[in-house]
Amino acid sequence: MKKIFSFLAIAICLFFVAAFTNINTDNDWVSLFDGKTLNDWNVGDNAATFSVENGMIVVNGPTAHLFYNGDINNHTFKNFEFKATVMTMPGSNSGIYFHTAFQQGGWPAKGYEVQVNNSHTDWRRTGSLYGIQDVKEVYVKDNEWYTEYIKVEGKRVIIKINDKTVVDYTEPENVKREEGDAQRIISNGTFALQGHDPKSKVFFKNLLVKVLPD
Repeated sequence: MKKIFSFLAIAICLFFVAAFTNINTDNDWVSLFDGKTLNDWNVGDNAATFSVENGMIVVNGPTAHLFYNGDINNHTFKNFEFKATVMTMPGSNSGIYFHTAFQQGGWPAKGYEVQVNNSHTDWRRTGSLYGIQDVKEVYVKDNEWYTEYIKVEGKRVIIKINDKTVVDYTEPENVKREEGDAQRIISNGTFALQGHDPKSKVFFKNLLVKVLPD
């Protein structure tokens, strides 16, 4: 009888451990956007390019960049998974930067850009690791919501569009970039959304991050 009770006790403990583990796994995804304000974000020039409507970040206006500046991981990320729900209007261009840092104006010098562009004149399409490993194919349409996913672990960058891998890039050791792109390397930093030009209009929602071990 004692053996039976011992077995049951162990089984119950294992059940609760498994349940607890599953709960923690589910909760590893954390939202970077509260759906109501840009309180955890910082923008330099042309701040009016970014606004919040109906739980979405709306990007429309002169060139500007919106940098995450909230408390999650002290807004500094090295290894991570990131995903966002995105929709582009026809002819629009935008981007998602990672391993970047706040910059008052101009194109961010630090970090990588993941392209958001389904029909703009720039041939580099959605999912491109901009200027590093570019995507020519169009995997999603304007006026439709899709998921853009980025994973960085060590020197490896994986980008998925609606769960389809479109980029799998490993940065070479001691990589040397061209002049002006010296900081376009794997390091650490925050995320940023790009406002490309006044004719572009892009919507972002469900911006989530999962921090991975270093």
